[in-house]
Amino acid sequence: MNTLVSNVKSAFINKFKTEPLLIFSPGRINIIGEHTDYNDGFVFPAAVNKGIFAAFQKSDSGTSTVYALDMDSSIEFSLENLKPSKQGHWENYVFGVIAEIQKKNKTVSNFNLVFKGDIPAGSGMSSSAALENSVVYGLNELFNLGLSKHDMIHISQKAEHNYVGVNCGIMDQYASMFGIKNNALLLDCRTVESKPYEIDFKDHQLVLINTNVKHSLSDSAYNDRRSVCEHISGLMGIKALRDANEADLEKIKDQVTSENYQKALFVIQENNRAIKASKAIEEGDLVTLGNLIYGSHDGLQHQYKVSCEELDFLVEQAKLNKHVLGARMMGGGFGGCTINLVAKHGIEDFTESASKAYEKKFNKACSVYFVELSNGTHVIKN
Repeated sequence: MNTLVSNVKSAFINKFKTEPLLIFSPGRINIIGEHTDYNDGFVFPAAVNKGIFAAFQKSDSGTSTVYALDMDSSIEFSLENLKPSKQGHWENYVFGVIAEIQKKNKTVSNFNLVFKGDIPAGSGMSSSAALENSVVYGLNELFNLGLSKHDMIHISQKAEHNYVGVNCGIMDQYASMFGIKNNALLLDCRTVESKPYEIDFKDHQLVLINTNVKHSLSDSAYNDRRSVCEHISGLMGIKALRDANEADLEKIKDQVTSENYQKALFVIQENNRAIKASKAIEEGDLVTLGNLIYGSHDGLQHQYKVSCEELDFLVEQAKLNKHVLGARMMGGGFGGCTINLVAKHGIEDFTESASKAYEKKFNKACSVYFVELSNGTHVIKN
C-alpha cells in the first residue's frame, strides 16, 4: 500500500511539479446480498485494503489533466461541455463525476489528477466505485464544495448511470465511502443507512478466488435483470421487490414467464438471506452463515442466472473441501471472484487443490487474494 502511495505521489510531482492532496478510496467485498441493492433491499458489504490511490492539485494551465498511471494513459480536457467518451473508456468515470457535481451548481475549477489502483480488474470488487469516490472526494476537498458523504455517493452512482451506462444500485459506492475497519455493514439500500457488525471469524477467514474471466454479457445482463425486477414490482403495485414476500409473488405468477418469476423469487429470498446472515454473525454461528452463502450462490446460478461455468466450478471445489463453510460468486456476475469462508488451518489445502483443479479444467490460472476490512474513502496524511 505504501509503495503505491509513493508511486502515485512521485508520478504527480514529476509531472506537475507540485505537492498533491492524496486520497485512498477502497474497493469492497460483499459477504451476502447480491442484486438486492437496486431492489431497495439489504446487502452486507465491507471496504477492503485494496483500492484507488489518487493525487490531486489545482491547475492554472487552463485545462484539466488526468493520468491513469497503471494504464499509462492520460487525457487533457476542458471542464465546459463535458460529454462521455467511447463506451468502456476509463475517463467516463471521471467525466461523469465532474458532470454530476456541476449539476448540483457546485464549481469545480481546473485540476490535475494521477491515480493508480491495486484492485484486480474484473474481480467484482468495484474498482469503478472506488475510482468515482476518489474523484468526488478529492474534488470536494480541493475546492471546498461542502458535499456530505451521502451527497458524494449519489454523485458517484449517477456518474455510473449517466456516463458509464450501468444502472447500478448504491451498495458499491456506499461500502467504499463509509467502510469501517474490521467491520461489515448491513446496509438498507432504501434508507441508505447501515449497521456495522464487527467481523471476527476467529479460526475462519474470508478468502477470494478470482476466476480471471470477465464475460462480456455482464453490463447488458445487469441492466436487463434490473428492468425485470422493476416490471414485476409494477405488476404487484409496489415500489420495489424488497416490499414483497413469496406469497405476494405467487399471486402474479401467471402474468410473468417462469424465468422472470425465478429472478424475482431469488431477490426476495436473497434479501432474507442477508438479514439472516447478520443475525448469524452476531451470534457467531458460522455454520449457518456458510449455508446462507452457499444458498446465495445456488440462487445466483440457477434462478438469477448471472453465474458462469468458471465460478460454478470454484464453488463446487469449495463444497468438496471440508475446511470450507460457504462459498459463492461475488459481484454482478459472469466472472470475477468467489468469496469463501474457510478454516484458517485448511486455507493452504483448499486454495492449492482448487487452483490445481481450475487450471486443469480451464487451462488458465485463478488467483487467490486475502483482504483486510478497511476504513472508507479518506485523505492520506503525508
